[in-house]
Amino acid sequence: MSRLGYERYAAQGGDWGAMVTTCLAQVDGDHLAGIHLNMPLASPDELRNLGELTDGEQAALASFQHYREWDSGYSQQQATRPQTLGYGLVDSPAGQCAWIVEKFWAWTDNYGHPEGVVSRDELLDNVMLYWLPGTAASSARLYWESFKDPGYAPVHVPTGCSIFPREIFRLSRRWAETRFKDLRYCNELDRGGHFAAFEQPELFGDELRAFFGLVR
Repeated sequence: MSRLGYERYAAQGGDWGAMVTTCLAQVDGDHLAGIHLNMPLASPDELRNLGELTDGEQAALASFQHYREWDSGYSQQQATRPQTLGYGLVDSPAGQCAWIVEKFWAWTDNYGHPEGVVSRDELLDNVMLYWLPGTAASSARLYWESFKDPGYAPVHVPTGCSIFPREIFRLSRRWAETRFKDLRYCNELDRGGHFAAFEQPELFGDELRAFFGLVR
């Protein structure tokens, strides 16, 4: 960013983007006005030391347990045998479509059907970003290359978190505070899922303005 002429900037991310944005805060924190995250992550060991769980935290743990039992097979495959999987996905457009769209079915706030929140054309646009350039294997390798040591180092730059109800893992404010030491904004919303910016763009935009307005 400094090479582009920006001495002070902000960053936002969800999912892998949340991990990248968090790492950015650790390596270039002096230049960051703040970071905003949907799906922030914190050390499980730190969370265990906080005592009795609230109802919301119990629900979050139950949701994550469901993910581990029923939704995480893709992650294990990509973290251990990404190349094997990649050959099949780049060979079959139906396979690639099923691999991606199933996650929209599972992780969007859709009441049973992903097209209730993301149109069929938008779903196909997303799939084509994998199919046309043949990036199934390279996108899967991110898991193999990154899952060995994710790290949960503390973050000291101003941080905002937006927690959507159908997110894979939802940190409560006190959970987030175990890692994000300057947490200035933490909001739990009433709709939206893992692909928050895609599902609820107006609501997502409002969240960014609410946080970054505090650190401008």
